[in-house]
Amino acid sequence: MGEGPIRLDKWLWHARFFKSRSLAAAAVGGPMRLNGQPVSKPSTAVKPSDVLTFVQGRQVRVVRVRAPGLRRGPAPEAQALYDDLSPPPEPRPAEAGKPQAEAGGRPTGKARRQLDAFRDPD
Repeated sequence: MGEGPIRLDKWLWHARFFKSRSLAAAAVGGPMRLNGQPVSKPSTAVKPSDVLTFVQGRQVRVVRVRAPGLRRGPAPEAQALYDDLSPPPEPRPAEAGKPQAEAGGRPTGKARRQLDAFRDPD
């Protein structure tokens, strides 16, 4: 693994946070922070011990750069490039009270009764 700094978009792609470098570059334009400071350029250099905070999907990711990496390799190699400091994802409020019948497929009899009780509490 390399020793010097590397472009932010390239590192995000090497670490497999994004499928392409162009997606990684576009994400840098969004809410992204490097060591607590906002970042707006994909060409910003990152080095080991830097901390990145960014949004990926519905999750806020906080990662510490361990190594710059030389290539976009397999997942175990990519995971060796960073330490994940992200807080555990919070359960979505819409899923908390849903009966099991809405998980997909045809509901069982028990799930149907739970769904009926959920829709009409009388």
